[in-house]
Amino acid sequence: MGTIKDLLAYQKGFSLAMEIFKVSKRFPSEERYSLTDQIRRSSRSVCANMAEAYRKRRYPNHFISKLSDADMENGETQTWLDFALSCEYITDDEHKILNDCAEEVAKLLVYMMNNSEKFLIKASS
Repeated sequence: MGTIKDLLAYQKGFSLAMEIFKVSKRFPSEERYSLTDQIRRSSRSVCANMAEAYRKRRYPNHFISKLSDADMENGETQTWLDFALSCEYITDDEHKILNDCAEEVAKLLVYMMNNSEKFLIKASS
């Protein structure tokens, strides 16, 4: 197995965080220390938690726990996307595209948690 950057979940999560960064540049300045910071932080935390999980591949419970944290942050990101839509900071189309990407990330994370043995470092005998 290569690096964390080789994992599809990481690639999609990183791409989503970057797209959120781009669209959130348009959010009003009064949102700078609230919605803008929150959505950027949670979307970036998805990848940060995956990176931590990747470093914990020798320990199944820790690995799954960090992936669960990534999934939690992804869910938080989806909530902030709902707020951004309701506040009319993003369009319906943008919301659908970003939320669909977050759903893909969620499915990949769940797959990794349910099939953790495929990602773990095997102990040498």
